[in-house]
Amino acid sequence: MKINKLNSIIVLGLVAIISILVAQLLWTKEAFTIEQKKLSQKAHIALLEVAKKLYEGTSHELPVQSPVQKISNDYYIVNVDNEFEPDILEFYLRTEFKKMNITTDFEYAMYNCQSDEMIYGDYISLSKKKSECKQTIFFPKHKNLVYYFAVRFPNETTYLFSSMRFWFVLSIMLILILLIYVYSIFTLLQQKKYSELQRDFINNMTHEFKTPLSSILIASKYLSEQNPIKEDKKLHTYTEIIINQSNKLNHHIEKILNIAKSDYTPLELKKEPVLIVPVIEEAIENIQLKYPDAVIKIESSSKEYLLETDVFHFANLVYNLLDNAVKYCNKKPEIKIRILEENGILKLEFIDNGIGISSKKLSFIFDKFYRVQNEKSNEVNGFGLGLYYVKEICSLQSWKIKAENNTENGVTITLSIPYKK
Repeated sequence: MKINKLNSIIVLGLVAIISILVAQLLWTKEAFTIEQKKLSQKAHIALLEVAKKLYEGTSHELPVQSPVQKISNDYYIVNVDNEFEPDILEFYLRTEFKKMNITTDFEYAMYNCQSDEMIYGDYISLSKKKSECKQTIFFPKHKNLVYYFAVRFPNETTYLFSSMRFWFVLSIMLILILLIYVYSIFTLLQQKKYSELQRDFINNMTHEFKTPLSSILIASKYLSEQNPIKEDKKLHTYTEIIINQSNKLNHHIEKILNIAKSDYTPLELKKEPVLIVPVIEEAIENIQLKYPDAVIKIESSSKEYLLETDVFHFANLVYNLLDNAVKYCNKKPEIKIRILEENGILKLEFIDNGIGISSKKLSFIFDKFYRVQNEKSNEVNGFGLGLYYVKEICSLQSWKIKAENNTENGVTITLSIPYKK
């Protein structure tokens, strides 16, 4: 069974991002454990130094066995076989913690021999005022110890998390990327589904139109050849109208089919060397058969401009631009086609004297099914596909196309084509 390429890419991308996210979370967990161990080691060293200072100047010696015991993640006791003052203990704790760069809050308590209980010392905050600090009341008593003190880090977890901001920011970013990816894939699949429905609808609709339209054209042509129709001028005119309008409708249907096909599979261009001026002249002749009043002129210093292009699509491109220029003109159409070469770029300018386009809407005229609402909209038949087709042909050949309003009236559409002699 052939696996759909798009689905394979989606699944692989999803698996890759989830794998990276899982790896990142595992790394974050490992980093938290390492930070916890580092804090524990620094606290152990700092408390050991405090114990050494409390032994200094006394007749007792520091025991061989470490006096520091870690009771839990955030709770330590230090055995000191000597009496000491709370103020001195606090000073030493502050000093050693600062040296070891332990910047989290801590609290301490000391064992009182007379009352046989732990006496709470103080809550030391490095960021808050003393009046704002909370106080922990209970410190448990430990057996077999006479002179000792205890230290607790109440905000150890918060402190560790704050020291790992980079890891958490990275994890959150990866989660956001995963969510955006999933949303984008969901949107892409929805658009693909709608696009397929649209294409199927267009194909079915045009097929249903073409069958009766073909019958109308055959019948109309047969009818126009009959002597009674030829002899009656009015009937002959009506028959010609039916044929012309049927051909126009058939042309629109073919255009819709071509656009729908190009959305599914890109148009294939059969490029060959083409003298473009004769092609343009032929397109002008076809337009003038349709619009006898149209005046179309070519301004070119040479008739030898040769391009590598698809002659069929290039002819259609020119025809569409001219047809559009004539249709959106409320007076006698006058169109100038200027061909000039500038710095290795061949420019084809289609300058008309039409009604022009609002500057706000000018950038949308090459969009599919877009039609500018103006005084000619109701008179002109079409589906908004002509200029979209032109833009597609230009894009396939890496040509640039732009539209701009003229100073007085009308629009100039310019094709910029890389050119080598």
